Amino acid sequence: MQKIALYIPSMNGGGAERVMLALANGLAEKDILVDLVLNKVDGAYIKDASAKVNIVSLDSSRAMRSILPLAKYLRKEKPDAILSAMNYVNIVTVMAHLASGSNTKVIVSEHNNLTESKKELSFIKGRILTSLMSWAYRKANGIVAVSNGVADALTNELKIDRNKITTIYNPIFSEDLIKRSQESILHPWINNAAFPLVLSVGRLTSQKDFRTLIHAFKQVLEKKNCNLIILGEGELRPELEKLIKSLGLDDNVQLLGFVDNPYAWMSHADLFVLSSIREGFGNVIVEAMACGTPIVSTDCPSGPHEILEGGKWGDLVPSGNSDLLAQSIIDSLDNPVKVDVRTRAEFFSVDNAVNKYLDIFSSDSIS
Repeated sequence: MQKIALYIPSMNGGGAERVMLALANGLAEKDILVDLVLNKVDGAYIKDASAKVNIVSLDSSRAMRSILPLAKYLRKEKPDAILSAMNYVNIVTVMAHLASGSNTKVIVSEHNNLTESKKELSFIKGRILTSLMSWAYRKANGIVAVSNGVADALTNELKIDRNKITTIYNPIFSEDLIKRSQESILHPWINNAAFPLVLSVGRLTSQKDFRTLIHAFKQVLEKKNCNLIILGEGELRPELEKLIKSLGLDDNVQLLGFVDNPYAWMSHADLFVLSSIREGFGNVIVEAMACGTPIVSTDCPSGPHEILEGGKWGDLVPSGNSDLLAQSIIDSLDNPVKVDVRTRAEFFSVDNAVNKYLDIFSSDSIS
């Protein structure tokens, strides 16, 4: 029986973590032996792991300290393949594989647009990261990018042949997501026809650019009664709370923090907005579409344009432009999208992604 290992440091609340968990559960449903390898068995998502998934702890505090424990795991357990996610984790996985001397296939998956993410690093750190990634990714048996934009960025930055990078969109749509989206929510802003609910979900970081969204929402309120809820936690909470107060939006904007089930909120929202300056894919867009919610998104690198097929399934606006974002929100609330966004969401199913990863695991090609 085939045995697959998936390695990611933790099951904390992030997009890559959610993707790896969905893959682990999906592989296990196909009667494949699955080890979900973590530095520590913790995080908000760990409880959602299938009983069929074997949780392995490396008992390590950081990814770089996991090289030897991961090498020991590979020597002892001998999985047929190991899949890792995120660039620094991918580097660690390749190092551990070399140290282990095992025959396990190594598949690295990239979830970020390297060209964009490097802009947040110093020149020296960017060069070091690029050099390490270039070395490690060439040692891997397969490279997966979560969008074509991410794949193109890897080719441009690492000078890796584009044909050696496989795009596999993230596994999002599932029966479990639909079931959870039907759970009830108690909040005064739910089902208030006089005040449509606009929702956004993501970590409170500069990447998600909630500052622009809040400024845009100030303009929306000048023309339309509605409310805005942002789900997620992060280091910019104090700054965003201060901005909400300074703009006089306390009565119409709430930061509700991390919630265990964002899908129920999505299904009750009248509009979902993504305001990011960059994304590798944009999981939350597909999640909201699966719940039947209309979409407004920035046309940021790399995923939203591909998910929405250039605007066919939702409105796309330039990043960082509060005026255009405000107008798009108003237009979308006044004239909801006529297409059934659920049909597009189904394209990004867990089953589709799992089958494509199985093809990678069984492939004899070497990147």
